[in-house]
Amino acid sequence: MIPDAPWELPESAVIGGEEWEINSDFRCALDTIAAMNDREIDDGERTGAVLSLLFPDYEDMHMSHVQEALDFAFWFVGGGQPQGGQKRPKLMDWAQDFPIVVAPVNRVLGFEAREAPHLHWWTFLAAYNEIGDCLYAQVVSIRKKLKQGKKLDKSDQAFYRANRELIDMRGRATSAEEDMFDEWTRG
Repeated sequence: MIPDAPWELPESAVIGGEEWEINSDFRCALDTIAAMNDREIDDGERTGAVLSLLFPDYEDMHMSHVQEALDFAFWFVGGGQPQGGQKRPKLMDWAQDFPIVVAPVNRVLGFEAREAPHLHWWTFLAAYNEIGDCLYAQVVSIRKKLKQGKKLDKSDQAFYRANRELIDMRGRATSAEEDMFDEWTRG
C-alpha cells in the first residue's frame, strides 16, 4: 500500500481494491528497471515482465487492473515520487553503473548491500542519493558536461581518456556523437 507516513516502506499495493504483496528488494527493482528499458521485447512482454517481477502473484491479477499495477510499478521504482514532468538527459544506467554505484552505497549503508537477504528498494535509493563525492559522481559529472556540450577542463579530459569505458553510455552514441565527444575532450 502507499505508505501513510514518509518513514513507512511499502511492502504491498492496493490494485483493483485488493491488497497485493510486492517484491520490494532492491535486486527486484533493478531487474524491473531492466525490464522497463528492454527494447528487444514488445510492450506486452515488457509489461508482463515488469509486473511478474514486482508482484509475486501477478498471474492471479485480473487483466483490467494491469494499468493500475503498472502505474504503481513506475511510482514504486521512482521512489514514491510522481512520474512525468520535464524529461532530463540520461546520465546513468543502473546495469552499466552498478559496479561503481554499489561501493559508495555500501559506504553509506555501513554494510555490503549485495549480502543482505532483503534490502528495500527505497532504502537502497536513499543511500544512493547520499553517496557524495566518489568515482561514480565524477563519471556522472563528466557525462553531464558532455551532454550539455561543455568543454572539459584538463583534469576531466585526462580522466575521460583514462576511463572512457566507464563514462560512455553503452550503445547510445553514433559515430557523429563520438566525433563530437572527441572534439570536446581533446587536450
